[in-house]
Amino acid sequence: MASSRKGVDIPQGAARTLDRDIRIHPQRPLKPGKATLARITALVETACELIDEGCPTVPADKLHRFSKADSLMGLASVKQLADLGAPYAILLYERFLGRPFAGHRDSVSELVGDGLESAIEEQLSRAGITFRKTRRAERLAGFDQAPDFIIPDEFHPQVIIEAKLTEDDGTARDKATRVIRLCQMSAERERSGKGGYEVIACLAGRGFGVRREDMRQMILHTKGKIFTPRTLDRLVDCSALARFRTFQRKSLD
Repeated sequence: MASSRKGVDIPQGAARTLDRDIRIHPQRPLKPGKATLARITALVETACELIDEGCPTVPADKLHRFSKADSLMGLASVKQLADLGAPYAILLYERFLGRPFAGHRDSVSELVGDGLESAIEEQLSRAGITFRKTRRAERLAGFDQAPDFIIPDEFHPQVIIEAKLTEDDGTARDKATRVIRLCQMSAERERSGKGGYEVIACLAGRGFGVRREDMRQMILHTKGKIFTPRTLDRLVDCSALARFRTFQRKSLD
């Protein structure tokens, strides 16, 4: 949030290091350099802005996760609880409700990811490319974990497409490892004489934005074959998928 609102580069590692230093030595004065000072300023300003804004207005049949005692009316709610105090149960209300927001997020994560896969399917279908889309938890011979798309099929894989969407850096790390592993498996097949395949990663979500080293590794291993929702229209033309095109794209003239 601070990076997007303030335009300041705040790597996840830098924020965690800062947090750890303050927790371990809370009385030790900070002596930040210019870059760190800019990050601290952006973090504090963003936190204050979010607290002051409070809970946004939502329809009557919806419940926002900020609709709670310490954030409902923004800074006014904070001041009230600071003066009167707050029962511990009120601040832990989401746990008493059974993690409804986190539970909902988990339950719809696949539906959100389906949007990215549908967009990939549309690009492949427009080009008349034969593909095999795998099901969840499907097992395929020769793969540790079934990729999302195999072109033309799992018996003669020539192109592998992994569609990954994540909003947190921990999941992004795991998904980056998955893409890199597919690239390594392709290299192993190449060395054994079976023939390798091109690995394409289609990524979405802010989680990958904070995993710069993982992104660098994916770019190197896939030889730059990484696409986002904004560049999916180039998926076929800028990859080995062009060899499997049976429908020519109409001229823009």
